[in-house]
Amino acid sequence: MKTKATLLLSLLLLMLAGQTTTAQQQRYTVSGYVKDKQNGESLVGISIGKSGTTIGTVTNQYGFYSLTLPAGEHEIQFSYMGYAPYKATVKLTKNTTIDVSMEATSSQLNVVTVNGQKQERTVNTLNTSINKLDIQQMKKMPTFMGEVDVLRAIQTLPGVNTVGEGSSGFNVRGGNSDENLILLDEAPVYNSTHMLGFFSVFNPDAVKSLNLIKGGFPAEYGGRTSSVLDIRMKDGNNQNLTLNGGIGNIFSRLSVEAPIVKDKGSFIVAGRRSYIDLLMKPFVKGDMKDTKLNFYDLTAKANYKFDKNNSLFVSGYFGRDVFGFGKDVNMNWGNSTATVRWNHVFTNRLFLNLTTYYSKYDYSLKFTNDSKKKPGEVEQAYDWTSNIINYGLKPSFTYYINSSNSLHFGVQGIYYTFKPGTGTSTNDGDVHVKKITDQHALESAVYIDHEYKPSKKFGIQYGGRLSAYQFVGTGNAYMYADTTPGIRKRLVDIKQYGSNELIKGYYYFEPRISARYAFSDEHAVKVAYSRTTQFMHQLSNTASPTPLDIWTPSTNNIKPMVADQYTAGYFYNAPNDAYELSAEVFYKTTDNQVDYIDNANLQLNPLIEADLLPSQGRAYGLELYAKKDIGKTTGWVSYTLSRTERKTPGISMNEWFLNRYDRTHNLNLVLTHTFTKRTSLSANWVFASGTPGTFADNRLEFQGWDIPYNSTEKRNNYRLPAYHRLDLSMTLKGKQLKRWKGEWVFSLYNVYGRRNAYTIYFKQNEDDPTKREATRLSIIGSIIPGITYNFKF
Repeated sequence: MKTKATLLLSLLLLMLAGQTTTAQQQRYTVSGYVKDKQNGESLVGISIGKSGTTIGTVTNQYGFYSLTLPAGEHEIQFSYMGYAPYKATVKLTKNTTIDVSMEATSSQLNVVTVNGQKQERTVNTLNTSINKLDIQQMKKMPTFMGEVDVLRAIQTLPGVNTVGEGSSGFNVRGGNSDENLILLDEAPVYNSTHMLGFFSVFNPDAVKSLNLIKGGFPAEYGGRTSSVLDIRMKDGNNQNLTLNGGIGNIFSRLSVEAPIVKDKGSFIVAGRRSYIDLLMKPFVKGDMKDTKLNFYDLTAKANYKFDKNNSLFVSGYFGRDVFGFGKDVNMNWGNSTATVRWNHVFTNRLFLNLTTYYSKYDYSLKFTNDSKKKPGEVEQAYDWTSNIINYGLKPSFTYYINSSNSLHFGVQGIYYTFKPGTGTSTNDGDVHVKKITDQHALESAVYIDHEYKPSKKFGIQYGGRLSAYQFVGTGNAYMYADTTPGIRKRLVDIKQYGSNELIKGYYYFEPRISARYAFSDEHAVKVAYSRTTQFMHQLSNTASPTPLDIWTPSTNNIKPMVADQYTAGYFYNAPNDAYELSAEVFYKTTDNQVDYIDNANLQLNPLIEADLLPSQGRAYGLELYAKKDIGKTTGWVSYTLSRTERKTPGISMNEWFLNRYDRTHNLNLVLTHTFTKRTSLSANWVFASGTPGTFADNRLEFQGWDIPYNSTEKRNNYRLPAYHRLDLSMTLKGKQLKRWKGEWVFSLYNVYGRRNAYTIYFKQNEDDPTKREATRLSIIGSIIPGITYNFKF
């Protein structure tokens, strides 16, 4: 590890030495923030360049830029599609700060081209496998029940899929849903959906932008092996009071934005609440009259700029799902996050973002026979709770050496507390408590990467991440004897550890590198390699993870996952930026994925590690993407051809078998046509191969009964039928008044009523109980209409 680090440092110093300016050429730096003039929101990815040259930079994810130029007078131009270009003439005799407010244009049909310095196009970036969407793009998509949804938007991108309706998560390049790092203002979110997967927990009125990273991960991201979904919340309007909201047939939402001090501070508060249970209340009687079926969430953020060098941001999220069937069955789950961020500019070239956060995910499940108890019967009840809590600290720095070099480095630390479950059963007044021992862990990392662009054609970003993980007490460590692979392991010893006493430690070096070569302004190829590690795991032996699945850390028996991914791609941007094309291939291997013995027991099992197996994974494929941003007809089409497999000792005859998330073909077509300024129609069609499943391939007749069985003992030996669906959405804008703007959104989900199979199960034939028949289970099998009225004041 020391050798690798030494070589990396030597290479870095060598490249920086070649960029050192001479004493005869004095250079100064112009820096600052770029914001939206109308609402004060920071703008990410704005291109800043010296007119007439290829020297330039872009704003970072906090809206900050830094550009170093020779002493003298320069014309600096700021440009981005959808905003009027801004020019500033500056005479550099010292380091200078220029904060810029850019004005949004009413039309995006004209593309701004500034002497080779255009907006940050895909063909110009170093990173591979990154898709960026903003809320305006998401609003153009067909909606489910008339509601814009973040997760449904990213599922139309190449390499992303789900197992179908009702799945609480998404899968990227064959990975499990727990292999996605989902960040909301830099705080991790563990359950990203409401209503068992039908809506995301992210209120669209509070979302500014999102980045989905599938490969070529920058060194600052770690802890997951498949993807990073980085969601940034709005800062709030620091110019005027603004209300946004919507009233739909499932839920309503409202957000409020306003200045705290104009031009210096602002806030946003956004809330949603569904009301299915309220609408159904008049129709539900008897034992079910107390049924609860709703979700709600609250998102808030405030910021304040103390001076040109210091800004503070505070944000939080709280959301919960409540399912209650009468008085006898009640369950709820939800996320809570809080983030405090401090941006500090040390010099015109050195920028700090210091983040500290809190995140919690918890759930509870309660059963009782109270309402159905007959005279003389005893009271019975059961209560199960579980949660995961983490605290994090992330100081991250960006040092802008010159227009060709920048360094990104930082330190990260996360402290985890896992409460796998506490079950309390009551039987006629007798209370019995079964508690799984709490678990604790500390994850830390130090990282650095260097972005080097020696010419217009070539660029490289390389670096590394040193990750450390300690599984610590207070807690127990279980020792198991080696057994035949695929069989439950035998417990031989239990050792107790005191508070923060080290039980097991893991240490990894994660190299990262991405490179780009441009043949011209329109054509470029990119390659990338990254190693990632993951120290926590979601335990689920169902086809789709549920909100009640268990999270567990890596222990002395569960090793961290380690993934190596190679990516190569071709990228094209049309000369007028009307459309872009890309084609990427990837190959990923993963060690120490969690698998299960047959009939594994995952619920309130203190010896759950005995039922787990280490597994190897591999995934490879081709991703095609075409996107059109200009004109009356816009949209994108994505296609993925891929294969995802696993190999687990003792399972499936020790051979490679299909991962349960494997889809050979995945096609998405998203189109929006604008008829007039007030009318538009959107369509989304998706086609995907069915997911694999394990089914009997033979049968045994015994005393006149058919007994099905799997003769090959291979997992996932069949596929479900192909999945396809068409959605339509029409937006009708009302008269756009000076202060009040409204629109109606009418949607049809699953237009031709396709009964897509969520799973297939076997049951006895009603006419002949000795026979068993396959039955298709569909979560949605009909057309679902929706209507929403959106407004802005």
